[in-house]
Amino acid sequence: MHVLVVGGAGYIGSHMVKLLSQRGFNVTVLDNLSAGHRDAVVGGRFVLGDLGERDVLDELLETQRVDGVMHFASHIQVGESVREPAKYYLNNVFKTQYLLDAMVAHRVRSFVFSSTAAIFGEPVRVPMAEDHPKNPINPYGRGKWMVEQMLQDYDVAYGLKSVCLRYFNAAGADPDGELGERHEPETHLIPLVLQAAAGRRPGVTVFGTDYDTPDGTCIRDYIHVADLCEAHLLALQRLWAGGDGAAYNLGNGNGFSVREVIETAHAVTGRAIPVQYGARRPGDPARLVADARRARAELGWAPRHAELATIIAHAWRWETRPSSPHPGENG
Repeated sequence: MHVLVVGGAGYIGSHMVKLLSQRGFNVTVLDNLSAGHRDAVVGGRFVLGDLGERDVLDELLETQRVDGVMHFASHIQVGESVREPAKYYLNNVFKTQYLLDAMVAHRVRSFVFSSTAAIFGEPVRVPMAEDHPKNPINPYGRGKWMVEQMLQDYDVAYGLKSVCLRYFNAAGADPDGELGERHEPETHLIPLVLQAAAGRRPGVTVFGTDYDTPDGTCIRDYIHVADLCEAHLLALQRLWAGGDGAAYNLGNGNGFSVREVIETAHAVTGRAIPVQYGARRPGDPARLVADARRARAELGWAPRHAELATIIAHAWRWETRPSSPHPGENG
């Protein structure tokens, strides 16, 4: 089977490409390298291009049989989406439609979409199941929810079957140490903490210590990137087996506070992590925790790296790997 991975040079996409290649699938990667890294593509065939380029999509889908498409090519910075909504709607919504239209034209019927917990907005109950109210509060979340609704319509009208996977907090790195998180700028807590531990940042800021949580800091659900990739493969296999379209939350079902992350990172690394405290950030809920029972039941998904210490240890191995480029260095 042949899988087209759009955005396969990015953080999650590159891990997905490696997994598919290891499992014996033929893989083509399409990435414009605006945020990804060429040296992170460790399997398959690489094509430099943008999902908004219809001629590139047509050539890819005309010249080879493609059995399924995975989409990891979204912009992901919530704050930036508020400042630059046009950038986010163009790339995350309209260019996704270009991809879907090309799939319909070339009769590719299986699509796995990287969605997000940001479609839910402020939680009204925790843990959050798939039927939680959808009320996204920023352009990033709104764009992802638009695509989810678009996919329902494309299923009815064109028979394009899709699975939407709603991540909570993707984290960690390839257990083999070959791949890791390389965002520029970096905004995710675990790599920020580990960069502080490695001396590449002066410290880490904790935003808010007066939340209604056991230690006063925000609680988030961290899911290992390798476990996310396993869920993507199971989702695609569900579609190949004739399954209907669906949406699943992906998380551990356990939340860890900001202070717990810092304390665990200190224990794993044995390094001091300078901490400073700031005010709450607008729009930061106290708790975001997934109810992922549906993915476990219907996909047979079982996270293998659920412990916070394991997630941080794998990320630390990447962060301290001598031959690994530092964040922001494109390959």
